[in-house]
Amino acid sequence: MTDYKIIQTINGPEDVKKLSMEQLEELASEIREALFNRLTKIGGHFGPNFGMVEAEIAMHYVFSSPKDKFVFDVSHQSYPHKILTGRKNGYISDEHFSEDSGYTNPEESEHDFFNVGHTSTSVSLATGLAKARDIKGDKENIIAIIGDGSLSGGEALEGLNVAGSEINSNLIIIVNDNEQSIAEVHGGMYKNLAELRETGGTASNNLFKAFGLDYIYEENGNDIASLISLFRKVKDTDHPIVVHIHTQKGKGYEIAEKDKEGWHWCMPFDRETGKPTISFGDGEDYTSITAEYIMQKAKSDSEFLVITPAMPGSAGLNQEQRKELGLQYVDVGIAEEQAVAMASGAAKNGAKPLVVTNTTFIQRAYDQISHDVCINNSSVTILLNYNSFDSLTDVTHLGIFGLAAYTNVPNLVVLAPTSKDEYLAMLDWSVDQKEHPVMILIPGNQVTYREADKDFNRLNHFKVEEAGEKVAILALGDFYQRGEQLSAKIKAELGFTPTLINPRFASGIDKELLESLSERHQMVITMEDGILSGGFGEKIASFYGSSDMKVKNYGLDKKFYDRYDPNELLKEVGMTPVQIIADICNQIK
Repeated sequence: MTDYKIIQTINGPEDVKKLSMEQLEELASEIREALFNRLTKIGGHFGPNFGMVEAEIAMHYVFSSPKDKFVFDVSHQSYPHKILTGRKNGYISDEHFSEDSGYTNPEESEHDFFNVGHTSTSVSLATGLAKARDIKGDKENIIAIIGDGSLSGGEALEGLNVAGSEINSNLIIIVNDNEQSIAEVHGGMYKNLAELRETGGTASNNLFKAFGLDYIYEENGNDIASLISLFRKVKDTDHPIVVHIHTQKGKGYEIAEKDKEGWHWCMPFDRETGKPTISFGDGEDYTSITAEYIMQKAKSDSEFLVITPAMPGSAGLNQEQRKELGLQYVDVGIAEEQAVAMASGAAKNGAKPLVVTNTTFIQRAYDQISHDVCINNSSVTILLNYNSFDSLTDVTHLGIFGLAAYTNVPNLVVLAPTSKDEYLAMLDWSVDQKEHPVMILIPGNQVTYREADKDFNRLNHFKVEEAGEKVAILALGDFYQRGEQLSAKIKAELGFTPTLINPRFASGIDKELLESLSERHQMVITMEDGILSGGFGEKIASFYGSSDMKVKNYGLDKKFYDRYDPNELLKEVGMTPVQIIADICNQIK
């Protein structure tokens, strides 16, 4: 049991400044123990935080937050910063875990300026803070902290470009170089970072200087004394400077040091063995199904190409599989725009490209999806994971906006499979067809098995899984199983069999089927795993607008939910079977 002797005295950055060097070293050890306490029990970002303990101690020792403003990139590396800025209880006291979001959050502390969970944003945000400071005539330090492969994102390069030419005042960019993204780093800039590390920062080829930025290097990125000296040198600088520090991702836990990719983020685990302490069962999951499909398709079809923007884990592809794919696999770094545009080019030249990432990240490439792919009608397949409302619940990682965002892009066919059989059939059809750009939402439910069609050339053709009367349930994608549950409850409690429909196509409507429902039905219910505004249900409601058909859409409100309980959220939006049946009773005769 750790007594956190030093941490207990830290209520803010001013307390860090009072410590001796020996105490600072002890503080670093205690912070790692606090991180272990939280992460072994509830999981979270492991490697990024263990590697930045010393740097964040030194930052708060030298600078004066919140007057001096820290902007963390991705901010999954901000746990030590949080411990040092009055939020230690979220790490040392189990009952307070829920008080900490795992990312910087202005609602938690004046020391946080942005709620950030996506990558490559810090430099751009910092240039804005710096410009506003200069306009007001203020003098504080503005510090951007960027790492974990984030430099490969387009916005980071845009930020560096502006910082090196349009900011003529204080701006400090700390590049946390741990030689790693989530997986290995990709991109020519990382060759330059390696060259800079190997030469102690003296290489003539210097990416940052090419942007017009000053530059300083520190090899000992996990040494507090060295970092304090470094930060003192750049504090109150009158021009933009890049501070390049070399750190060890996962430092302090040998298992994480050896497996940097596996320990970027962790489930609750046993500290002695590193093994997860919770299990989701031994059955199939859609991520492993995806990886198996990709490997088999690559072997049987030399034109098949997998492109990922630094997210091979979205498809379950491990290092060995990525190596085996060879020329048929490209990781473009954290660069969704490049991934999508590259896929369009590949499709136009005869390849069969599959782009894989998470729903919350693909929004960075909305323009490329619309302009480079869909206007050109390139036969690109975009495969998205973590679409479900009950998968990732942090406000920065929600997948619930995907349906509304992409089902309204012309030419894009958006498919929402409901079983393993249907998922694999959609993948086969999409990758091989040459007529449409297609987006497929990887199911987030437990794997189910049900006979499925093989051909989806008849666009927007909904499938009636069970014919009935009075009420028609259109249950899309992940909510199809909820539709099955609702149908069973209607049979049991209301004494009739409703019609259960699997729409499959989220981006269009089956007018012929919808028209036919008016013969035996009084009410149509839509259920979707996303926000209602601009979503699937509204398309159905609009179709019936001038008719007597009653339509009730069930889905989520247009809001940024944060760390919610999925079951409680269903109640909040009136989406439990009991609530829906009450609505039905109020609407039909």
